[in-house]
Parts: sequence; structure tokens; C-alpha cells
Amino acid sequence: MQLEHVSRPTRPLPPASHASRSAALEQLCREIDAAFAAADTGPHASFGERVRLALQRAIADPALLRLDQRIGNPLNYCRHLLAADPLNRYAIVALVWEPGQASPVHGHRTWCGYAVIDGTLEETLYRWDALEHRAIETRRHPRARGAVSYVDAGRGAIHQLGNPADAAARAVSLHVYGVAGEQIATHVNDLLAA
Repeated sequence: MQLEHVSRPTRPLPPASHASRSAALEQLCREIDAAFAAADTGPHASFGERVRLALQRAIADPALLRLDQRIGNPLNYCRHLLAADPLNRYAIVALVWEPGQASPVHGHRTWCGYAVIDGTLEETLYRWDALEHRAIETRRHPRARGAVSYVDAGRGAIHQLGNPADAAARAVSLHVYGVAGEQIATHVNDLLAA
């Protein structure tokens, strides 16, 4: 990935009120709530698969995000907090990536899922080397519009996401994390040396 710099995201903005949420975002919240309910009642499709399908359906709606939820920051990738579960089980954010912006290399302290809404991100995958105490790059691949991913917590899914420096435009992705809304900046990423 050709990046100008690894950026630190801006602090998430307060979530949109229920009245200003799109129908697609409201439906996504209902589907994630249903995934939690199904996980509590016995064998069904896995929680991760339900989240993946919910993300896939949500990004199919062009009215998912308002224009102000697609605004970027020239210095860092930008987080827009879209919804925070009142039971603190999850938070939903839109990330806006200008060309050349990328996350640091990280694993996850919680489950998470993401989907690419606009543009193409590049994802670099890593494996954890316990002897060297660092992440070792294993492969890179583009994540085009419509790509959806889900991972559980831990160092089994270390990656870096970014919008390549030579990209023609910003990229936008939708993320769901298993944390309370106010914990997005502090309880999601497990930053690692590569």
C-alpha cells in the first residue's frame, strides 16, 4: 500500500439521533439486535454471519449515510458515530478515508465487521509472531465497494486498512464494533508493531 502516512482517526462525533437516522441504519440496528437475540437462543446462523449479512444489506441502500456523514478530514481518517446501542453491546461508525490515509497495524479487542460503501480500500493482512513480538505481513488485497468482512477479537485477524495514496477519490466504509459508543477510540484496536 502506497501511503503518505499512517493516520490517527479523529474522535468520533456524537451519534445521530433516532429521528435523523436513515431507514437502512435503523434496519441495521434491528438486525444486529436480532443477531444478539439469536445467539442467546440456540443454534442458528453464526453471530458473525448475521452481522456480515446485515452489513451487506445496509450498504446496498444509497440513502444509508447523509452527506455530513461522508465528510473527511485532510489530516486523518475520520470517524462518524452513527449509532450506539443503548445496552452498550455495539456501536456503528462510518469511516471516511482520503487518499493516502490508513489505520495503524492492529488486531481487535472486540468483534467487528466492516463493509466498503464507496471507493476501494487496500487491506494488508498480518500474522502475529510471538517470538519476535511483532506482526508479519502475509498479503495485501483490494477491498472494493461492496466488500464485507467480520472478525472475532484477538490477534488472529491483524490488519491495516487504508485508501492508497494514488486513489482518485476518498473511500467510505461502515464499521460495527462490539463496544459502547464512547469506547470506539479506546477499546477497539490493539495497536501492534510490524
